[in-house]
Amino acid sequence: MKHFNVRALALSIGLAVSAGAAGAAEPKLPSSMVWATYDVGSSGFVEASAIADAFGKAYGTRVRLMPSGTSIARLLPLKTGRAQYGWLADELYFATEGTYDFAAADWGPQDLRVLAGRPSTFGLATAADSGIKSVADVRGKRVPRIKANPSINIKVEAMLAFGGLTWDDVHVVEVPSYGAALQALVNGQADVAGTTPTAAALYELESQRGIAWVPLPKDNAAGWKAITSVADFFAPVTATAGAGLSPEKPAELFAVRYPMISVYANASDEDVYEFLKALDKTYGLYSGATNAMPGWRLADAGTAPSDAPFHSGAIRYLKEIGVWTDRDEAWNTARLARLEAVRAAWSTARTLAAEKKVADADWPAFWDTYRKQHLN
Repeated sequence: MKHFNVRALALSIGLAVSAGAAGAAEPKLPSSMVWATYDVGSSGFVEASAIADAFGKAYGTRVRLMPSGTSIARLLPLKTGRAQYGWLADELYFATEGTYDFAAADWGPQDLRVLAGRPSTFGLATAADSGIKSVADVRGKRVPRIKANPSINIKVEAMLAFGGLTWDDVHVVEVPSYGAALQALVNGQADVAGTTPTAAALYELESQRGIAWVPLPKDNAAGWKAITSVADFFAPVTATAGAGLSPEKPAELFAVRYPMISVYANASDEDVYEFLKALDKTYGLYSGATNAMPGWRLADAGTAPSDAPFHSGAIRYLKEIGVWTDRDEAWNTARLARLEAVRAAWSTARTLAAEKKVADADWPAFWDTYRKQHLN
């Protein structure tokens, strides 16, 4: 994740010069908004709460958070219009690809966009006294698996693969939500849990038993090949912020973006533009809320890549403040083309399935086979 910090330094002078000229008028926000987030206790919920509070203080906007522990429950309010913004994790990627829960016939590839996404890290947390020193040591241990949450589960699956393990090699603890997975670790009902290091519940574990991070050394080529065979959007990173972490006590984990502020493609350009301007203008009000909040600087959070294409209203503001580059634009163009290809493939596959009289119950398997044959 070094490139995020390098970009921030490189852009700092340009941002200082452009900040006064770009978006000089105060943001125009609605009087109230609804945001769908991860469940209470997650870092995403805490960060959304801090930014919602800043919006209220600066512009009088009332924000209601809709926390949920499942991917479908976070996307459904966006799909139906009950929520205007989602604070999402990798379910955003799965939703645009029409995989996992979104392979169901009534979902499919969703036409979603990103406004900004905080650079984050993810790893396997364990108690300092657990005796777990490597991923291989997790064999036979209790590992939470979250119902209807492929975003977290695929990360855990990838980390298990690093040590040559699968879900069959561990004792699976089925839990209903991300928050429940972390609480199971805190309560001693699980031995490890996949999590972002800044989750609030981890500080409780740190205070009770100490906390350790199962290492994913970047020089372990076989381990990283195994991770990317599960999902190719992870990369090694040295984490220094979060529970049990510091520059003096880093851990080798992997890089993700979480949370990502997301909307459907048909969201108003003007609304998205004003929202991102407000996120930028209120940075000073929320930046100290947690040690992860500095990652919301748009020099970091407003750059590609992300799990979905960026919204045109967001790009407009990012260009104004000098963050959006030709490289970002090239990535976004390619990502839009990929999304359109997936959506076209879904449409063709649905027509073919109807001709073959494929039942809805058999559709996800049919789609999985079709997409592997027709999409790179």
